[in-house]
Amino acid sequence: MAATTMTTTLGFVLPTGLSPRRGGLRVSIVRCSASSLTTSTGSTASGIAEKPWSSYDARLVLEDGSIWPAKSFGAPGTRVAELVFNTSLTGYQEILTDPSYAGQFVLMTNPQIGNTGVNLDDEESKQCFLAGLVIRSLSISTSNWRCTKTLADYLTERNLMGIYDLDTRAITRRLREEGSLNGVLSTEQSKTDEELLHMSRSWDIVGIDLISDVSCKSPYEWVDKTDPEWDFNTNTRDGKPYRVIAYDFGIKHNILRRLSSYGCQITVVPSTFPASEALRMNPDGILFSNGPGDPSAVPYAVETVKELLGKVPVYGICMGHQLLGQALGGKTYKMKFGHHGGNHPVRNNRTGQVEISAQNHNYAVDPASLPGGVEVTHVNLNDGSCAGLSFPAMNVMSLQYHPEASPGPHDSDNAFREFIELMKRSKQSS
Repeated sequence: MAATTMTTTLGFVLPTGLSPRRGGLRVSIVRCSASSLTTSTGSTASGIAEKPWSSYDARLVLEDGSIWPAKSFGAPGTRVAELVFNTSLTGYQEILTDPSYAGQFVLMTNPQIGNTGVNLDDEESKQCFLAGLVIRSLSISTSNWRCTKTLADYLTERNLMGIYDLDTRAITRRLREEGSLNGVLSTEQSKTDEELLHMSRSWDIVGIDLISDVSCKSPYEWVDKTDPEWDFNTNTRDGKPYRVIAYDFGIKHNILRRLSSYGCQITVVPSTFPASEALRMNPDGILFSNGPGDPSAVPYAVETVKELLGKVPVYGICMGHQLLGQALGGKTYKMKFGHHGGNHPVRNNRTGQVEISAQNHNYAVDPASLPGGVEVTHVNLNDGSCAGLSFPAMNVMSLQYHPEASPGPHDSDNAFREFIELMKRSKQSS
């Protein structure tokens, strides 16, 4: 039987006899035949078009028993990880390529993600290390002069899972109340909710060495500086080169670029690089980088830090800060839901100034456990946690957050100059 023709309007029905155009008002009318309609089940038969929208084909199952239907983009599959939320308004590509997110799903509290696409210039490492991305709304278009591809295509190429169209505000409130939760992302309909819930409850990120998988495998020289168009701070450099060894616990490229821009000649070494070999290279200073996971799960790294203390000026960032805290005799603990975002206020106890900082960590140093002589230089104003340390007797400085802050804020970039001054004073006194 020939297909019948029907007339309908977008948004409302015209009364009988009313013209589509009256009084200057144009009413759009869609004419479609039965051959262009989908079936009630959404199946596609010969001559029937597919739905122009995505279906709920994924689930996020959390260890507390909650199940969140979602739509998938990027790679398919099933993965288990710890779920954390990030409050940054921009910089999702830097988050995707930050090695410190290994073993974690990242939920973005900013409701729309993907509107600037992706580009190669904003990557913080050569690959994506997080387990999956959770967002409220996936932008249907991209608008940025540097964009080379869409976020969905980027995730697919990197074999990274993403889900969207779920209530990220409700999940964030749950994480704030209950703390970080283990969960499972899955697009596999053959797996039952009970199976996924069992997976989430059978896995734990605590005590796992995540650094070994993100660290480089052999030493290499870093030569790139910050591009001039992004280099906003050039007034405090003395132009003298300083030889720095950077321990790669999951280091971000922009930490290396900022050090290089301040005049440092940098050799990046693996997390297991022997302290004796590092000292044999006669460095002016040593950087202990950021990295993922539990600092107590990498005792070999703590021992390396201990061997280097007092031998050469050292600077710890994020994981490096936590390892320094343990090496100095202090303890670290897992935070309820951690700090993840680009808008954390930190007070510099020495100057009284407040910096807006970028942070990404789930562990912190317990200041009450630190020995005498170790100074807490910075405090997070949201919860009072330790955000920086100094031990002048051993030429030690550290920050719990990210002074390179790409993308921004840039309030803490001065910390790189302080490291230069620390190395300078050490050379003058030797």
